[in-house]
Amino acid sequence: MAQTVVGAALLGAAGTAFLASPGSPGPVSQTAPSLRGTAPGNPGSAGSAGVAGTAALASLAGVAMAAAAGRRSGATSCNAAAVKKKGAKVVHGKEIPWNLFSPKAPYQGKVVENDFHPQTLTEPTGDANWETTHVTFDHGGKVPYIEGQSIGVIAPGPDKKGEQPAKIRLYSIASSAVGDDQTSKTVSLCVKRVVELDGKFSNRAKGEDKPDKAGTAFPDNEVYRGVCSNHICDMTPGDEVLITGPTGAEMLLPEDPEANIIMLATGTGIAPMRSYLRLLFHDKAGAAADGGRKFKGIAWLFMGVPYSKSLLYDDEHQTYKKEYPDQFRYDYAVSREDKNAAGQKMYIQTKMAEYAEELWEMMQDEKTHVYMCGLKGMESGMAECFGPIAEKNGIVWTEFAKAMKKADRYHVEVY
Repeated sequence: MAQTVVGAALLGAAGTAFLASPGSPGPVSQTAPSLRGTAPGNPGSAGSAGVAGTAALASLAGVAMAAAAGRRSGATSCNAAAVKKKGAKVVHGKEIPWNLFSPKAPYQGKVVENDFHPQTLTEPTGDANWETTHVTFDHGGKVPYIEGQSIGVIAPGPDKKGEQPAKIRLYSIASSAVGDDQTSKTVSLCVKRVVELDGKFSNRAKGEDKPDKAGTAFPDNEVYRGVCSNHICDMTPGDEVLITGPTGAEMLLPEDPEANIIMLATGTGIAPMRSYLRLLFHDKAGAAADGGRKFKGIAWLFMGVPYSKSLLYDDEHQTYKKEYPDQFRYDYAVSREDKNAAGQKMYIQTKMAEYAEELWEMMQDEKTHVYMCGLKGMESGMAECFGPIAEKNGIVWTEFAKAMKKADRYHVEVY
């Protein structure tokens, strides 16, 4: 998986701070426009954190060590010391937050009510795994992250092997760096409840499955419930949660405010795309001094879901389209309800084919970045959609895609 890496990190202990390149002697002035700016309440310039930013990250790492030492002892405290060394990662000459908290020394956060979204985002469709949730954790500013990264969650277990606690499960972050409430103290996840009936695996025999938080139960079936997804989806404000990370440098935004962003998402693959869109079109951190937005490019979202009842964050997308019609475009592919003119089911590549020429032209621009998150089939879908038009232009699609990856313009995170 390849993608561009943001040039400066957002840290959120008491606001947003930028980290200078390693070895920087002190404050650095910003010489080029950037999508990122100073956090609300920070009077400094966007690129002026310098040594102070590095100190802030070291301080956060120290907090991780102290928290770990307070909860555990002996060998675990030694492991916590490694958190300090792993608290930042240098990517393209800049530092970003990295593995401040490990599986052996996680951060203990708390579930809080989201300031806008209900916990359950979807409506019943007839499928067992119909529910997708939006869950927000308070991390007190101790788990800084940037858009496109992931955090891990540790469920109590038992997992498939009977282990307690279960191994961490990584989730792409669905909120921007400042969090949904823009305090830099919360992080939100978009999680689909995994429920499988009468399959190869089960952890509920017939008669054992009880209603989950959404009220769904299948007592007449052998049921497998995903350990971590159900742990998260059943959470209630006030519950404690064990968090690891942040991690991930595959899905980060470019710094260039004139970049074009083409996004492909299936289901909960919308999570990193939502984090981008919050920064680009919603947060104060992305606002320009003239009242507009720092982002000057085009953001085009293609989202694939099986049912219209499964559409995620449609209200936000509608708002962005209304407020920024020249910059934000979105198209949905609802596979079990819609078909194209040829009678084919509407998948992402089917919808993209309707705009193939326009999208192909956009991808010729070196400022255009493509992001994919969700099901593996999206990459083959891209080849299906753009292979013919590439061939018509004397280009082999696979070579073109490889060149985009090498240039950090083609970013893929699939499962």
